[in-house]
Amino acid sequence: MGAGAGSPPPGVELAAEVVELAFAETADEMATALPGADVVFAWRPRSGLLEPVWEHAGDLRWIQSASAGVEDLLFPRLVESEVVLTNARGVFDDAMAEYVAGLLLLMAKGLPQVLERRARREWRHHDAEMLAGRKVLVVGVGSIGRAIGRTLRNLGMTVRGVGTTARGNDDVFRAVLGIDELADGCAWADVVVDVLPATAATTHAFDAAIFEAMGPSTRFVNVGRGTTVDEEALVDALREGRMAAAALDVFEHEPLPADSPLWGMPNVIVSPHMSANFAGWREALVELFVENLERYLTGRPLKNVVDKRRGYVPA
Repeated sequence: MGAGAGSPPPGVELAAEVVELAFAETADEMATALPGADVVFAWRPRSGLLEPVWEHAGDLRWIQSASAGVEDLLFPRLVESEVVLTNARGVFDDAMAEYVAGLLLLMAKGLPQVLERRARREWRHHDAEMLAGRKVLVVGVGSIGRAIGRTLRNLGMTVRGVGTTARGNDDVFRAVLGIDELADGCAWADVVVDVLPATAATTHAFDAAIFEAMGPSTRFVNVGRGTTVDEEALVDALREGRMAAAALDVFEHEPLPADSPLWGMPNVIVSPHMSANFAGWREALVELFVENLERYLTGRPLKNVVDKRRGYVPA
C-alpha cells in the first residue's frame, strides 16, 4: 500500500494486522513500493505520484482517495484501466454544511462590520438580516450538497437544487433543476451555493451569463471547486454591483495569488480551502479506508466507487 507525504496517517497501523504496509511520498519511492501492491491509499491524491510509475502498477486493483474530489488524481491510463477508485464521500459533508451556514450567517448578520467597529471601539447598532424565508439554490446535489441543503432548510430557508438532470422534490430539495436550468435557478435564488466537482463538463459552469442572471442582492458561495467559476466574470459582476457578495473557499489557482483582486474586495470573503476541515478528519479518513479494506479483503462491494469518466460517485 502506498500512502501520502510525511508521517503515516493516524491509525493506519491497524491495517498492518492484516496487510503489509509500505509508505511513499515521492515518485521514486512509489516506484519501489508499487510493484506487487494491489491497494493504494492516496493520502495526498495527485497524479504526479502515480502516473510516472504506472508501468509498475500491474498488480494494482484499488485506489482509495483521501479526498472527495479526485480531479488531481485522475490521468488517462488510470481512467482506462480496470483499477477501482473510491473517494472520501461522506466524511466532510457535515463540516462543509456547517461552514456554509456560518458564511451565510456571517454575511446576513453583518459580523465583519461588527468586528471592524469593535476595533475602533465604536458602539453602533445595525439591523441584521434573517436567513429564514430566504431562497437558496444548491448547485450540486451529491452527499455534500444534500447535507448543505438539510442544514439551510433547518434554518428556515427554501432550498432548491441543481443536478445533472431535473427531477421532482425530495426530502431535502423543494425541486431539483437540471444543469441546463442553472440560469433560471440563479435568477430565483437569494443565495447560490456552488458544490460542483471539477470535471470537463463543469469547467466555468458559472460564467458571465450565469452571474448576469443573478440579481443585485444575490450572494454567491463556492465550496465546490475553483475551476467551476470564471473568476474574471465573478470579479466584474461584484465590482459592477450586479450581485451583492461572494464567499469563496476554492479558487482557480491555489493558493490564491497575492495580486488577485478578490483579496481586496470589501464584498468578498476569502478562506484558504478549509471548509471541509474539522478536528478528527484525518482519523475519519483512516476509518473509512479500514472499513473499505475489510470489504476488499472479504469480497464485498466497496463504498464510494467513483465513475472515473465522470469524475465523481454517481448518486
